Amino acid sequence: MKNLIKAVLQVMKEVKSIDKSLNVGTGNSSYKGVADKDVKNIIGTSMQKNGLVIFPIDIEETTDVNRWKEDSKWGIKQKQSVFTKVTTTYLLAHESGESVKIKGYGHGVDTQDKGAGKSTTYALKYALLYQFLTPTGHIDDADKEHSDVKDIPQKPVLDVGDGAFEQAKNWIANGGELKKVLEKYDLTDNAKKDLKL
Repeated sequence: MKNLIKAVLQVMKEVKSIDKSLNVGTGNSSYKGVADKDVKNIIGTSMQKNGLVIFPIDIEETTDVNRWKEDSKWGIKQKQSVFTKVTTTYLLAHESGESVKIKGYGHGVDTQDKGAGKSTTYALKYALLYQFLTPTGHIDDADKEHSDVKDIPQKPVLDVGDGAFEQAKNWIANGGELKKVLEKYDLTDNAKKDLKL
C-alpha cells in the first residue's frame, strides 16, 4: 500500500487545518462548527490532486421515531422526532488500485425526513477529518484542559407545570418510553409523584 500511504501523507501535509466557519444554534447554546462544504472542498481538492477517491460501500442504519400530542393555541397537534444513526463503511482508494476500508459514524435528529441526510453527512465529514487527522478551528477545550477538571453537565430538571414536563408526560401517555425521559431529565419529587414513580 505504498502509493496509498504516500498519497494520504501528502493530503495530511497539504491540509493543515479547517476553520470552524459555521454558526450552529442561537443564544447560549450556540457554537462554532465545521461546515460540511468546507471539509469536502478542502480535503476533496487535496484528495483529487493526490489520486484518492472515497466510496461508501456499506451503511448500517437505525431509525427511532417518537410521536406525541402537544397542546397549542390552535388545539392539539401531532409532533414527532426522528432520530437516525448510521455507521458507514467507506473504501478509500488510490488510482494505483490500492485501497483501505474506513468507517464513519453519524447521527441526526429531525422532525420530518432529514435525519438520514444529516447522519450520513456527519459520517462522511468525520471519517475524512479523522482519516487525515485534520485539526478544526482553534484549540478545542479538550486540548486546553483535562476532562477530569470539568464539571459533569447536569440534566435539566422537570417539574409539574413546566411546558417540557407536560410534553414529556404527553409523550409517555402516547407510548413513549419513560426510561428515555429519565435518561434525559431529572424529576422533582412532585413530577415523580405525578408520574406515579
